[in-house]
Amino acid sequence: MVLPPEAKRRATAAAPPPALPAVSFRDTVREGDREVVRGIVSSTGFFHPGEVLIAVELVEERLARGAASGYFFIFLEEGGRTSGYTCYGPVAGTSASFDLYWIAVHGARRGAGLGRILLAQTEARIRAAGGRRLYAETSGRPQYRPTRRFYRRAGFRREARLRDFYAPGDDKLIFVKELSSPSPP
Repeated sequence: MVLPPEAKRRATAAAPPPALPAVSFRDTVREGDREVVRGIVSSTGFFHPGEVLIAVELVEERLARGAASGYFFIFLEEGGRTSGYTCYGPVAGTSASFDLYWIAVHGARRGAGLGRILLAQTEARIRAAGGRRLYAETSGRPQYRPTRRFYRRAGFRREARLRDFYAPGDDKLIFVKELSSPSPP
């Protein structure tokens, strides 16, 4: 049976949201996280080997310099396995701006809502640290349409396009999200 558009909207609105998985978070970076991050980023199929190395280098920088590195991590775990992570940090020279350097979910767990969970956790920590704006960058290539859609659905707006930034025909798109202040206790 085919539902008319209005009936379809009512049925969709009445449907309960999908159940989110039970997860835990950790922000301590461990020696083994080099391989954890390498595995997650590689599994997505989005990043070339040089980009995978950059993701691992940020883990190494955090291990070597701690918080002074400016790189902060949140690892999302399900049943003791790390399924995704974010890396973020304050933008030097600003009063309340943060960069989202990486947000990645293991390819086998994509589509399970883990990216939204990770982003919400990251935003909460940034707000708690006094952050008011969160910036995210991505490629303009067609392969990254799902990433751009993810950012838009999460409340980001495209702020800038830097043409041919990564390579000829590969623009850099900069998204920004205004973060509300944390609720008073």
